[in-house]
Amino acid sequence: MSLQRQAQDRDGMIASWLKGEDPPCQRDDDSQGGEIEIYSGPSLPEEFLNLPSMMSTCQDIWHHIYSLVPMRDAARVACVSRAFLRSWRCHPNLTFTEETFRSNKDACGEDETARDLCSKFDHILKRHSGIGVKTLNINMFIGRNAKQSCYLNRWLEIAVIPGIEELCISVPMMTKHEFPYSLLSNGSGDSIRSLVLNGCSFHPTSELGLLRRLTRLHLRSVRITGDELGILLSNSLALERLEVIACDKLVCLKVPPRLHRLSYLNVDGCGMLKLIDSEASNLSCFVFAGDRRVKLSLGETLRMKNLDLFSRNMVCYARVHIPLSMPNLETLTIYSRMEVANTPMLPSKFLRLKYLFIALNGRSFSPNYDYFSLVSFLDACPSLEVLVLDVKQRGIEHVSIFEDPSDMRQMREQRHHNLKSMRIVGFSSTKSLVELTCHVVESTTSLECLVLQAYHSPFMCSEPHNKSGKCSSLPMEVLAEARRGILAIKTYIEPKVPPTVKLHVVELCSCHAIEL
Repeated sequence: MSLQRQAQDRDGMIASWLKGEDPPCQRDDDSQGGEIEIYSGPSLPEEFLNLPSMMSTCQDIWHHIYSLVPMRDAARVACVSRAFLRSWRCHPNLTFTEETFRSNKDACGEDETARDLCSKFDHILKRHSGIGVKTLNINMFIGRNAKQSCYLNRWLEIAVIPGIEELCISVPMMTKHEFPYSLLSNGSGDSIRSLVLNGCSFHPTSELGLLRRLTRLHLRSVRITGDELGILLSNSLALERLEVIACDKLVCLKVPPRLHRLSYLNVDGCGMLKLIDSEASNLSCFVFAGDRRVKLSLGETLRMKNLDLFSRNMVCYARVHIPLSMPNLETLTIYSRMEVANTPMLPSKFLRLKYLFIALNGRSFSPNYDYFSLVSFLDACPSLEVLVLDVKQRGIEHVSIFEDPSDMRQMREQRHHNLKSMRIVGFSSTKSLVELTCHVVESTTSLECLVLQAYHSPFMCSEPHNKSGKCSSLPMEVLAEARRGILAIKTYIEPKVPPTVKLHVVELCSCHAIEL
């Protein structure tokens, strides 16, 4: 037998196996009356003797390739092939969204309701065995109909079994769907590494099983109390990342000390929250957005490296309270829509802070706010390398440098030796802002790059999704102030920039020329 013929026979046998047919050695030979002919020729090649292991390897490869096919396509081809159907029954990644099956909205029509989608999803998932599921993502509209909510529970019962690693459930809040925490008991939750819940209710009790491998927990618009969340956290000792967003039933968030691996905590927009009490000893990144009156008790914070704060009057708060409690901070981001008090000069330091971002971009700030007071941060950050200020404001009420160009303040005793880059977005002719910029230029020996950008449209012509090819329009007073800001740069700042510093001035886009 030629090598070419051997290869053809081998490929044919493997192809037949992939199609769901039995290899020739396992078929009934009805054409010969059930008699078996004994092969007495030369010994079979060794590669044929190893065919079972080869086929097993091919099966693994085939399932892996099939697992990479988008779920919508995988479900479709499972309807036309037994081999594909066998692979579909073990497809590891299941994603059910409206977009998955309604990519062409016009073709589907407007009358395709949530009930129709639920029925379609249910039909598809019934053909899946639930075995081998690694990821289940359900992000869809389910109406108030109780039957439609039952669909979701049935899907969860099929897919949430030992072995699942990622579970993401997102439903509209109006459905009042309650996630069945019992699914995570009896060992079903042991393998889950990521749990994302959005819009549902979640009321775990002491009967909740251990989530030994859970490393990420994301709750958004979930109706859960502080005590219930405490039970969930106490059973998630491997947790590394915790995100709690817009959970309005939450009044007190307590992180137990047993979460030694927790390094990231994000608490955002929980309207009823009064207290965040964390005893996690290895927290290195904390993000908080909400009312500044929320009491923050973060326990041991020596490992804290990154801090993001989103609230009113947060700039002054951060300068006063953060240096003493987080001495090893390296990155600080502050968003404030209103500042009542200026930033005070204090002896406390951010000794290791290298990156500082401050956004003061509310609709309008008090005309008494002094941008020059931000010099306090420069004085407190001897290791600072990058400073970014976002001062975009629609209404500018501050004193312009052109109204009072005399007696510009200076602090010659301050010298900065590590700051390399400074960027100001929304630059205006406000006198205190011009003074701050001049101070950085004159007192920083290490400065390499200075970027000053005028106020720009929220929807720029350069954005890929902007089909009009034009920037969104801006009010005349905003455009006029942006022009004054550019003039202030050229008049008061550019002459002071040393030749070793690269100055980049970003002016108004030409789209606005016709508006002026």
